[in-house]
Amino acid sequence: MSRESEKQRWRRNFADLLQELRVAQTGVQILFAFLLTLPFSNGFTRTTDFQKDVYIVALLAAAAAAAMIISPVAFHRALFRQGRKPELVRFAHRVATGGLAFLLISMVSAVLLITDFVLGRPVALVVTAFAGAWFLAFWLVLPLAGRGWAEPDIDDDGDDPAESSGH
Repeated sequence: MSRESEKQRWRRNFADLLQELRVAQTGVQILFAFLLTLPFSNGFTRTTDFQKDVYIVALLAAAAAAAMIISPVAFHRALFRQGRKPELVRFAHRVATGGLAFLLISMVSAVLLITDFVLGRPVALVVTAFAGAWFLAFWLVLPLAGRGWAEPDIDDDGDDPAESSGH
């Protein structure tokens, strides 16, 4: 069984990150597109000031998520062929995490906006709290809890670039 070199590991880590970002980027783009068209729909004129404020939060958070999730591509272009893959992977990891946080804010805000418009404030707040807890459970609590579920596979040894670099 051959072990991968450090350079191969950084390349694999970057490829893995890009694949994850492709999945997140699709969700961000769909949500952002929906939010961009919402003010031009007929029913938007019936929104309250609160709903318009929530809409702005959802829109800006989606824009921030898109910027952060797409930024590793620009960073890669700037560092192309400079042998700085470790720096690129660390940067991509950080902005992907930030982008997912903004995506969470945008999605929960969108849930609040729609449920407040359709169901009314009290029900909307309960549904939104549940949605926020649901996202946090699957995007934060379970992944963090899952770190200790099993021994790492030999193939996954050293999968976390931050651990191997002392960060």
